Amino acid sequence: MFDWILILGGWLFAAGVMTILFLVQRRMGDAGIVDVAWSLGVAALAVVYAVGGPTVGGRAGLVLAVVLVWGVRLAGHVALRLRQLPRDGRYEWLQKQWGAESDRRMFRFYQMQALGVVLFSLPILFALRNPMPLSHWDWLGLGIGVAAILMETQADWQLTCFRRDAANRGRVCRTGWWRYSRHPNYFFEWLHWWAYVALAITWQPWGWLSLIGPLSMWYFITQVTGIPPTEEQSLRSRGDAYRQYQRTTNAFFPWFPRGRERASRPLADAD
Repeated sequence: MFDWILILGGWLFAAGVMTILFLVQRRMGDAGIVDVAWSLGVAALAVVYAVGGPTVGGRAGLVLAVVLVWGVRLAGHVALRLRQLPRDGRYEWLQKQWGAESDRRMFRFYQMQALGVVLFSLPILFALRNPMPLSHWDWLGLGIGVAAILMETQADWQLTCFRRDAANRGRVCRTGWWRYSRHPNYFFEWLHWWAYVALAITWQPWGWLSLIGPLSMWYFITQVTGIPPTEEQSLRSRGDAYRQYQRTTNAFFPWFPRGRERASRPLADAD
């Protein structure tokens, strides 16, 4: 029962923060700030869950280690990108599509992000409340989390370095992980959510509910706020170069490029 109070309180807090940030973004003109708040919000709720209820000591340490490193790293990366780059093209495009209803729909979008904070905190809650002794599943979860965060960091850094080179202006990044996937950062973000499944799975039957993390992330990345608007923006800004990239490179799962482009090198900003 107490967990429901924590969840409700977390949602009310997240809704309040998102309302404030909505007003801030109206003044700033850049809605991308929501991505910083979202990851920090999930990490903050994880801490609240750990402090506010029963946890298994060793497992709680593993869970918090993964989620805090993930949340701080992702928030820091997005914040740095907002400082260095023009406004996030995804949100700018959405605002143009919404027209006169932009403010109302953007407010609703921010409140949906508040719900998202709660939704994605649930797999972490299940992992924290898992009463079973530590097992190989927990170490597997830690390994998945660490590997996914490291590889997402690497993919982000590869794209950052590519963007910094003026010679690459108007070209598509095909270096490192971007040679094998059009969105390796999204792939490794999705992979990270499987860490909490492994950390929760030994708690039967409730551990299976942790699948809400990777399944929801898959849906949002591939169908809603991830790949679709990102690729729309890339097609508008890179045109045929990006269409060629789409023909030769997997959208999500990393794999070898197809056809004659296997031997090619840097071609447009993917994100």
